[in-house]
Amino acid sequence: MPHYAIPQHVFAGKNALEEAASYIKKCGRSPLIVTGKHVGKSPMYEKLTRILEQEEITYRTFDGITGEPTDKMIEEGLSLYRESSCDFVIGIGGGSPLDSAKAIAAMSVSPGEISDYMGKEITGEIPAIVAIPTTAGTGSEATKFTIITDQGKDIKMLLKGERLIPKLAIIDPDFSMDMPKSVSAATGLDAFTHAVEAYTSRKAFSLTDTLAVSAVKRILRYLPAVYQNGYDTKAREEMAIAALEAGICINNSSVTIVHGMSRPIGALFHVPHGLSNAMLLNECIGFALDGAYERFADLGRASGAADGTDSDQVAAEKFLNKIEELCSICEVPTLKEYGIEKEVYFAAVDKMASDAIASGSPANTRKEVTKEDCMEIYRKLYVNTEN
Repeated sequence: MPHYAIPQHVFAGKNALEEAASYIKKCGRSPLIVTGKHVGKSPMYEKLTRILEQEEITYRTFDGITGEPTDKMIEEGLSLYRESSCDFVIGIGGGSPLDSAKAIAAMSVSPGEISDYMGKEITGEIPAIVAIPTTAGTGSEATKFTIITDQGKDIKMLLKGERLIPKLAIIDPDFSMDMPKSVSAATGLDAFTHAVEAYTSRKAFSLTDTLAVSAVKRILRYLPAVYQNGYDTKAREEMAIAALEAGICINNSSVTIVHGMSRPIGALFHVPHGLSNAMLLNECIGFALDGAYERFADLGRASGAADGTDSDQVAAEKFLNKIEELCSICEVPTLKEYGIEKEVYFAAVDKMASDAIASGSPANTRKEVTKEDCMEIYRKLYVNTEN
């Protein structure tokens, strides 16, 4: 039976942080703020700390999240959390600080190494998590997942459990206003991937379907606007809501082949998660299309890419064309343009395919996905965009 899980409280809109202040205070006495150095010097961080001080909440800050989080970063943050006698965490920033905050909270009450929990359910009580996204895409503020790279094994570890769903999700679109174009594109396409995969997942159901369709429509309309003008207030607001919708979707319906194949590229070649998703969208959705023509056709018609006179197959194919158009507008680079050498990439194809299947995500695709299928898609991904 489908199970619908969301954060306990969601504050969305202008001044959301001020509105949430009393709820933050209920989370504990002394939070560890988890962020990166850029956000740690920003007006957003200053606003957060000012509100904490007004509420007489003492805090410590860990700003050691650089790029996508690794087990070493989590260990460093966890050490500060324990040394400072913190009792809850606040993640502020993109998906990396939010994922890191979740991992630190979980490991603060869990024995062993973080790698011991790869693929396992995180259970038991953990400190409260407050998630404040400054990008519109990862959806981490609404999910029970965190992805941490195991540096020793060069794999992205997926940790999961309903305890990882933030207690508070605070979404203020003003916080995403200064995102560079490249980050707007990568995070927006990440949210788009979440919505498309959630709708076409084997685990999809009515509640997630509604939000997934809404997110797809918003992103197709407003991501190009944000990409062209980052200070478009209306577009930023719509993208913030779409990212939240898509995050709720994957939390309950999960992801499919794109995410399964994206994580190994990110782990081995250090491609940001949203960008590796975007690179894979056309090839992976093209592969999955004939397993779920009706579902992809729904998205095609809802988004205006197709109409009621089109057959399911035609409508699905028109939606795939719409995806290609969106990626083109957002100037998604090819693997070669990103600087990944062909010989090194092809040497890793076998490992990447094994890791993709092992993640479990491709099994949610409404079509059987084998290791050999993944290897072929990885090869085509490079060859088809080489020239």
